[in-house]
Amino acid sequence: MPRGKAAKLWGVCVPDLPGKNAIEVRGVRKVFGAGEAQIAALDSVSVSIRENEFFTLLGPSGCGKTTLLRLIAGFDFPSEGEILLYGDDIAPLPPFKRPVNTVFQSYALFPHMTVAENIGFGLEMLGKPKAEIGARVAAMLKLVKMEQLAKRRTSQISGGQQQRVALARALAPQPKVLLLDEPLSALDYKLRKEMQIELKRLQNETGITFIFVTHDQEEALAMSDRIAVMSSGKILQVGSPWDIYDRPAVRFVADFIGETNFLDAEVVSVSGDRATVKLSSGSAIKATFPAGTMPAGKVTIVVRPEHAEVMPAGARAPVLGGIIENIVYLGTDTHFHVKLADGPPFIVRQQNSKSGPCGFDKGENVGIEISSDVAQILKD
Repeated sequence: MPRGKAAKLWGVCVPDLPGKNAIEVRGVRKVFGAGEAQIAALDSVSVSIRENEFFTLLGPSGCGKTTLLRLIAGFDFPSEGEILLYGDDIAPLPPFKRPVNTVFQSYALFPHMTVAENIGFGLEMLGKPKAEIGARVAAMLKLVKMEQLAKRRTSQISGGQQQRVALARALAPQPKVLLLDEPLSALDYKLRKEMQIELKRLQNETGITFIFVTHDQEEALAMSDRIAVMSSGKILQVGSPWDIYDRPAVRFVADFIGETNFLDAEVVSVSGDRATVKLSSGSAIKATFPAGTMPAGKVTIVVRPEHAEVMPAGARAPVLGGIIENIVYLGTDTHFHVKLADGPPFIVRQQNSKSGPCGFDKGENVGIEISSDVAQILKD
């Protein structure tokens, strides 16, 4: 749904106010256990999630992302800090008093009920009139494109269809925020890709804030307006998919999101938001750096594999030079694993725009060219 316009949510006009926060997490800490056995699952986490945003909490298992989701849902309570929903503190409220719904990894559908009965179950528990329930269920069936399966039991439909029912059931009471705890992890690869598109469509059409938890980097990049990368109970970086992938601020983010190359360098000069750095090969290149920092001395830079190019040795003065150790053909592109003459292994990913062999051989001396302004200096 376009920003700055009003969304029509099942017949109700919901204003879209640019920049308005749906959720604010302020200095939240969550501790489990006591004494020496005490473990901080979340350590002073603060983040703002905008209205009508598809926001993803991304990180490895045990990083605290599901704990944070549970605190927003009300299934657990913070040890310290505040959780605000449209400015109101909801941290002390139980789940049933929060205008928030959750879609779980297991879907938790009732197998003895039909699709329509599952979708309407929450509305019945809220004591809604039968006519309203019927109209809302019909709207939800249309939204998730399952009108033809309304009378079928959920034990008789596929995994992808079950996931749609779970989404429809969670959306039926018109929550202000929808929480999704790795709901695609049980699906096969092709169906998971299809459901990524469906989830984004549903979020756009309803105008509801989605908070999505996943450990899948590709999934997060494909679906999100913004991503928070978490590790060890902390949020390390928040930004758009482009920010997170192309402008990682710290080594963990750069390493966790896709493949990357790390190079040692030394800052020669800084002008505006760009720095000139000298590599161990002696070549100098331009590099960006995280906002609020001023790089100096020895630094680590990152270069994504697709931002570099392999070229024949001697073709022109390369930024780096080395020997091809391995060539991996992946259909759409080819990966070259190059042992640098003066550094660690370096991966180059080149798209296969033409049919036929790549033109290079294992053991061949090659140069590596790095595209302008693609290197990023890390904080650590």
